[in-house]
Formats: sequence, structure tokens, C-alpha cells
Amino acid sequence: MSDPLAQPAPAGGSAPPRTNAVVAVLALAGIVVSLMQTLVIPIVPELPRLLDAPASDAAWAVTATLLAAAVATPVVGRLGDMFGKRRMLLVSAVMLVVGSLVCALSDSLVPMVVGRVLQGLASGVIPLGISIMRDELPAERLASATALMSASLGIGGALGLPAAALIADNFDWHTLFWTSAVLGAVAIVLVLLFVPESQVRSGGRFDLVGGLGMAAGLVCLLLGISKGADWGWTSGTTLGLFTAAVVVLLAWGWWELRVEQPLVDLRTTARRQVLVTNLASIAVGFAMFAMSLVLPQLLQLPERTGYGLGRSMLVAGLVMAPSGLVMMATAPVSAAVSKAKGPKVTLMIGALIVAAGYVLNILLMSEVWHFVLVSCVIGAGIGFTYGSMPALIMGAVPASETAAANSLNTLMRSIGTSSASAVAGVVLAQMTTDFGGYALPSEDGFKVVLALGAGAALLAFAVASFIPRHRPAAPVGGTPAPAPVTAKS
Repeated sequence: MSDPLAQPAPAGGSAPPRTNAVVAVLALAGIVVSLMQTLVIPIVPELPRLLDAPASDAAWAVTATLLAAAVATPVVGRLGDMFGKRRMLLVSAVMLVVGSLVCALSDSLVPMVVGRVLQGLASGVIPLGISIMRDELPAERLASATALMSASLGIGGALGLPAAALIADNFDWHTLFWTSAVLGAVAIVLVLLFVPESQVRSGGRFDLVGGLGMAAGLVCLLLGISKGADWGWTSGTTLGLFTAAVVVLLAWGWWELRVEQPLVDLRTTARRQVLVTNLASIAVGFAMFAMSLVLPQLLQLPERTGYGLGRSMLVAGLVMAPSGLVMMATAPVSAAVSKAKGPKVTLMIGALIVAAGYVLNILLMSEVWHFVLVSCVIGAGIGFTYGSMPALIMGAVPASETAAANSLNTLMRSIGTSSASAVAGVVLAQMTTDFGGYALPSEDGFKVVLALGAGAALLAFAVASFIPRHRPAAPVGGTPAPAPVTAKS
């Protein structure tokens, strides 16, 4: 019996897609999109001066991308299932290029925010790429390929930080966005040349009401999380946003359960394997981002603090870069473990590795090599966890819902990273030490954030233990359910 997660050979004797090229191009596209998210990190402190705007307004260059990505990812995933995953991947990549060009030509706040919104709309590339792989690749390549594609989010972030710092230190800041535009254009050309369009489509009518409701709910939720520290967690604005998010998302859920062709099939999402995987993904996202928040700051704080290493942003980026290479190297290992023991076990192993990395960092934080070691350990754990989640999702949903389901899982990770940023911000703002009249985050504050990262990873381990092992999904709408990704021919 053939694996239903892999696309059968096309009829008529036509040649199958060039597997290696498809995997390489899709992974490259994922890395290019994830580079976009770290692109502005080296210039964030300078944005108020560069854009001639107050710091609170300049922060929208980051917040706008977060909000756009949260809304676009599930919407684009559903459109990919309906009208073609390659088509929507190309649309997303075009948004990245256009947004990058707008930012590259901007010198004020409004066009910068517009460009960053357009860049955020490209965030659906990674779940779309995973879904294309499910439709096009042979069964024996699927697990390792989707593990690599899923890990490309972390790979791009890790490799992008030193590259962005190098460009920002030696060239005009607009070069960052010109570089992004060129990379996006290269990705578009390669997708056109090497990636076939999947014939697995659901068709139907787009749920516009569901899309608007989900967008409103997510914007309220993530805006409250990301801006709560600035506005005050007990302020009327923050509490009002959280209240609105609850009300709108409950109403959205009511609508999705009643509409004939929902944006998100909540009944499929409520299946134990999908639901528990998504809950674990929130904790994994939190755990992953804690590293990105703490390590660069510790590396760059002055040595006179007694715990900072006084290094440059470029050095901090180079310290983080090996974690991306480790993620890439662990993708096939993750796939092998999933094949032998199931993706549930892979996710749990990865969560334990991440937790161990944070505990190691609490004990070792006085030398540069300590941070290289820690970033590699955590990177290995992230490679395992990110490699297992697409396999778990695809093992529980029909092929016609793959892009939407993977996009929702990506959104769950984003909610985790946003929560990590908010929580770490509160901790580091409250636990400070005086340094020449300036309040800097204390060593204990950083250790608390690291401990929270370890705790989130252990929570992901505990949640993942409730995922059923090797349990086929129930049929949906009379269509035979796909077997788990570990099924053999």
C-alpha cells in the first residue's frame, strides 16, 4: 500500500519532479523569508533617527510585520489549498520583493511600515513549501525534506543576524532591503523553474467573513501582547484589546463551525493529534525565541557589568550562526528518529535538548565559546522539534487541508515567540541593575528568562506526551484519512 502522504507518479509516463531541486529551492525560499524577520534587528536602536520618528512610532516597523504575518499565514494557507500552493507561494514571494523595495526606497516612517507589512505577508512561504513537498515528493524523501523546510525558519534567523549586522556596519542601511529584494527575486525565479504546481486542490469558496474575523481577533491578541509593556499591562487599551480578542475569536469559532466551507476546519483542528501538537508548538515557539532575546544582549553588554562580554552585534550574530547550521544538520537525524520511533518521540527529544541547552546557559555564560556551545545545543533541539511538527500535522489531516493546517501550526509558533518577547521584556525591565546612572537588565534577570525558556521546553515535552502514537486520523467527509507520515510502502 502506498503512502498517501506522497504524490503518486503522474499518469502518461511524464517524469516526476526533480526531487533534490524541489527540496533545495523550497528550503531556500523559506530561509529567504525568515531572513526578512531578522533583517531590521541591527538597526532597531537607530530607527527613530533614521526615520525621524519617536521611538514608540518607529517600533511599528517591527510590530507591523508581526501582525501582517499572523493574519496572512493561515489565510494564504487556505488559499493555497483552494487554488494552488505554488501559485500562493509565488504571490507571497512577490509580496516580499515589493515590500523590500518599498523599504529600500523609504526615508520616513509611513512607507517603512507599509513595506514591512508587505514583507510580513510573505510569511506563509514555509507552510506552503511543506505542503508542496507532501504533494510532490516520494515517501522516502518526505520526512527529511519537511524537517529541513520547517527548520528553515530558524536557519534563516540564525544566519541572517550576522549577515544583517555586517551589512548595517559597512553599508547604508537601505542595502539591507535591497539585499532582501534581490534574494526574493532569485527565489521567485527558482520556484518558477523547478517547483511544479500541485494538482491537489480543494476548490470551493473563500470564507471572507471567517478571514476578517480571524484577522481582527489575532490583531487584537498580538497587538496587546506586543505593545502591553509600552502601554501598561493593566491599561484600558491593553485590557480592551485582550477582551476584544476573546470575544471576536469566540464569535469567529462559532461562525467557522457553522459555515459550509470554513477558513479553518475546527473539527479537524480539534483532533487530538492536531490540537496537542499545536499547543506544544506554542511552548516550543516561546522556548526558541528566549535564546534570541538573551544571548545577543549578554554578548553585547559592557564587560564592566561583570556579566556582559562587550562584543559587537556582528560577533553576537556570528556566535548565533552555528545554531542555524546545526538545525540544518539535524533535519535528516530528526527524520530518521521519526521514521524509527514516530514524530511524537522526536518532538519530545527535541524539547528535552532545548531545556538542557538553557540549563547549560545558566551555568555557562562567561566566555564566548559558552554561548557558541549553548546556541548549538538549543539549535539541535529546535531542529528536532521543528522537524517533527509537520509530520504530526500531516499525519492527521487530509491532503486537501495540508497548507491550512501547517499554516495554523506556524501561527501557533508565532504566538509563542510573541509571548516570549513580552514576558522577557517584563522580566528584564523589572530586574535591573544600575550602571553609570542607567538601568540595565541584571544577571539574575537574564537567568530568569533562561529558566523560563527551559520551563517552556519542558512544558512542550509534557504536552507532547499526550499526542497519540501511530494513530490514523479519522476520515473527513468520506475521504480516507492519511496515514501517519511514518507509514511505509
